[in-house]
Amino acid sequence: MATALSVVVLAAGGIGHAVVTGLDTGITRVDPFRDMKNRPQAGNGMNVLVVGTDGRDRITPEEKKKYRLGGAPCHCTDTVLLVHISEDRDRASVVSLPRDSYAELPEHTDQNSGEKHRAHPVKLNAAYAEGGPALTVRTVEAMTRVKIDHYLEVDFTSFMRTVDAVGGVQICTPKPMKDAYSGLQLAAGTHELDGGQALQYVRSRHVDGAADIGRMQRQQKFLAALVDRLTSGGVLFNPVRFREVATTMLGSVRADEDFGTDQLLALAKGMRGFTPASSEFVSVPIGDMDFPVKGIGSTVKWDAEKAQRLFAAVREDRALAAARPEAAEKKAKGVVVEVAPKTIRVQVYNGTRIDGLGRKVDDALRGTGFDTTRSPMTGAGASRERTLVEYDPRWDRSARSLAAALPGAELRAVPGRGGTLRVTVGADYKGVTGVRAEAVPVRGPFEAVTGDQVVCP
Repeated sequence: MATALSVVVLAAGGIGHAVVTGLDTGITRVDPFRDMKNRPQAGNGMNVLVVGTDGRDRITPEEKKKYRLGGAPCHCTDTVLLVHISEDRDRASVVSLPRDSYAELPEHTDQNSGEKHRAHPVKLNAAYAEGGPALTVRTVEAMTRVKIDHYLEVDFTSFMRTVDAVGGVQICTPKPMKDAYSGLQLAAGTHELDGGQALQYVRSRHVDGAADIGRMQRQQKFLAALVDRLTSGGVLFNPVRFREVATTMLGSVRADEDFGTDQLLALAKGMRGFTPASSEFVSVPIGDMDFPVKGIGSTVKWDAEKAQRLFAAVREDRALAAARPEAAEKKAKGVVVEVAPKTIRVQVYNGTRIDGLGRKVDDALRGTGFDTTRSPMTGAGASRERTLVEYDPRWDRSARSLAAALPGAELRAVPGRGGTLRVTVGADYKGVTGVRAEAVPVRGPFEAVTGDQVVCP
């Protein structure tokens, strides 16, 4: 997916035909539409099935160890995305299909054993293991009734090289993220991720209780961040840099025979001006996150009615994200924190001999949204060198959000303090940093978000 969006956006930047010509020579070709019959009727726009496989054969031993990529690959799909490019080329809609989705494979011949199989239930990612790209396309078309026009396949190595080629991506997280399985470890705040770190980020399933759903949301944030980097990083208008990046992206992917230079240029012609706001992301509606199937285990069962409406919108080339009022287009500034400042009650104390400092800090904290008492007080005892935030352990998330507004402040848990946090200003005070809670995207009937709603401010 990173490769698909990247190349389209790069080609849309006005780079000439001579620079783009020949870029597709490094693509390994597959035939995912072989012997396909009774396919869905074509709709408007273009549909690309993008699969990320768990191939790790070309990753170095050092990278395997560093990014927790040990073990044998399952030869299945790690990620499945349906990407719709609108007829007017103004919009890219990305639909995430959970890899553990309950699916029914059509009758087919196993690509490994040569054995003929009748139709049978599986998890969606097993379609690739049994029948490769062709069976994956057939299965997705049967589940969605959306005709697939192109197929693109990326493995772990392709992904890492793509991210490194564009200079990394910027990801924001309002709370620390740690996953012992993938090795992901990020403190709260803004981070520049290289290829290996980005792979850890999009593969992590044990960061919270959301499992694959949270994982898909992180993948969507990553894709939006990648588009943002491409459209604002200066790559688009430097032919030499463009060719270097695009060659890296396309040098290790697999695609159908018709995905080539001419198709890229056709897309580029209509997609100039593409930005994160031009992309929208949605996960297929879920009816049952733990649908048991004999011999397979727990699967993800789609909400049939809602999924049908979603894919009908894709076929009819309709936008999936809700239209936003003009006020929602204005992006709030400030460090993203876990708890909204307006919900945090603060009492300010002046811990120095500087007259009026308590009032100054109270006003500044209130100005960035905190619910201060408006009655600053004088701290007892000797003057403090360092600003102190005291809090009841039950309000630890609020304390971290307040500390983000007071860089360098010391955090001290005080059992029984209650819901009002106490700030004692020290001589190190240099001002208040603006903070804001992570924006809640405006969601329409399909719970879709646009890329500009999930990138870093």
